[in-house]
Amino acid sequence: MGITKTDFMRGMQCPRMLWLDRHRPGLRVIPPETQARLDAGNDFSDRAMGMFGPYEEMTVYRPGTDVPDKAAMIERTRERMEAGAEVLCEAAFSNYNNYCAVDILRRTPAGYDMYEVKNAGEVRPQFVKDAAFQYYILLRCGVRVGKAFLVLHGETEEEPFRIEEVTREVRKLYSWINDHIWELNRVKKAPEEIRTEPGPQCTDPYPCWYWAYCHGEPARDEDGAEAEVRLFEDAAGQDALSTERMEGTDEG
Repeated sequence: MGITKTDFMRGMQCPRMLWLDRHRPGLRVIPPETQARLDAGNDFSDRAMGMFGPYEEMTVYRPGTDVPDKAAMIERTRERMEAGAEVLCEAAFSNYNNYCAVDILRRTPAGYDMYEVKNAGEVRPQFVKDAAFQYYILLRCGVRVGKAFLVLHGETEEEPFRIEEVTREVRKLYSWINDHIWELNRVKKAPEEIRTEPGPQCTDPYPCWYWAYCHGEPARDEDGAEAEVRLFEDAAGQDALSTERMEGTDEG
């Protein structure tokens, strides 16, 4: 089954959130303003793909769906790296089924530099942890990573991107990632629901999409009326919704 980057970030915010993502995703309610931020983040990431000029995108979807085909992406990434591709976007890697897709991987004389794109104007702690998870997976896959960067909003439309190096911070988190990734694998596979009492983790660093369920309240729309819960299950099964569709999204 394994842990994705999004699994890790959500599971570290709240283990119950991760369990619900895997076992009861139909309980999610994504507020319109949150969906708008996710969409804006995806748009910003798409625009950043060309910031270093020509690039090759590794994204592959399962036939007839918008669910990434992780196995095909991993294979395409391997082939293009062996061919000496200079810039790869959504480069995919897996170690013991733990998976990430790097926004931008740029070849250097020393190996590769990695860039995580965030729809925000400043570095935030969760962004560094996000990048650290990818750094961990890349190293475990034998990739020679030189430096790690965050790509943030620039000051003007003429300079839309600002690059901040976070290599030192990311390297310091390697052991922390290793200490938690295997526990989150167990959380995700647990047969019984993980019980976590509501608290600060319900909104920090992001509002939880299971707020109504965990607080015993009906979901409400922006006008205060009881909202219809959005169902994500499809013919591909619950695991297809799940965090695979979410990879690359960002509320930041």
